[in-house]
Amino acid sequence: MTKIATLTLNPTIDVAYEIDRMFHTRKMRTKSEFYNPGGGGINVARVFVRLGGNARSYYMAGGATGEALDGLLDLHQLVHNRIYIAGHTRVASAVLELESGKEYRFVPPGPTIQPAEWQACLDQLETAQCNFMVLSGSLPPGIPDDFYGQIVALMRQRNIPVILDSSGPGLKGGLDEGGVFLVKPSIGELRQLTELKLGNTDEITRAALEIVQSGRAAHVAVTMGHEGAILASAAGPLFLPAVTIEAKSAVGAGDSFLSAMLFAISIGWEMGEAFRFGIAAGAAAVMSPGHDLARPSDIEHLYQQTSQIP
Repeated sequence: MTKIATLTLNPTIDVAYEIDRMFHTRKMRTKSEFYNPGGGGINVARVFVRLGGNARSYYMAGGATGEALDGLLDLHQLVHNRIYIAGHTRVASAVLELESGKEYRFVPPGPTIQPAEWQACLDQLETAQCNFMVLSGSLPPGIPDDFYGQIVALMRQRNIPVILDSSGPGLKGGLDEGGVFLVKPSIGELRQLTELKLGNTDEITRAALEIVQSGRAAHVAVTMGHEGAILASAAGPLFLPAVTIEAKSAVGAGDSFLSAMLFAISIGWEMGEAFRFGIAAGAAAVMSPGHDLARPSDIEHLYQQTSQIP
């Protein structure tokens, strides 16, 4: 059975609330509250395991909130390796206003990472046993811009393909090393990377293909929300429209997309079909409230819909 490892440099405790209506100043009583372990790599591992795969989560955590995150990972029965840091693990919040259906999200920057702490992370990854390494999430303060690039180089020495899902310096630093197996930028992240407006599908496709042709990544999956997604590789581009669903939350959609696509790749699916499976998972996550990620039954149902799209 294929095993993946995921790295989350800036994990979160994800707290979700539901209230009838938002007001400034006054105290607002919530209808419900939910707590989950979060952050890109952890979310990828959660969905991968739901689909029947094996995943190990590497993550940096510290303080009292770091202990709480450990407990949440245990509750979700995720195999995990913690890299201890001095700073407190961040807490992110999502509030769903029931009256309007709008969701409000609050995401702090996270703790500053010290050189000895990120070096300890590299040391752990030197012995990670996996078939794919997933680097997912933004770089926290204190981490070098080329940190993901360092890990790409490390994994190349061990013949472990790398999947990259980041933004800003993390995305650029990882790609600049070259040889990434799969990168999954959102359209906003691709615009930031290229410093181009990318106003239509043709321009987006050209930008994605340029990443492939330059050798920075073998496959580029660009997610564009309700406008669909584009997969670029040496075989050429593939565009698929989004699945029509009732959106309830945007939390975890990209992570669910990436996890399902990687799961399909890991069990031998052709890349285009794995891409379809990822689109189905992203839509399944959007169907779920802000305290959950994509569910296998929803993914399978929506995948059947994407299979009808030529």
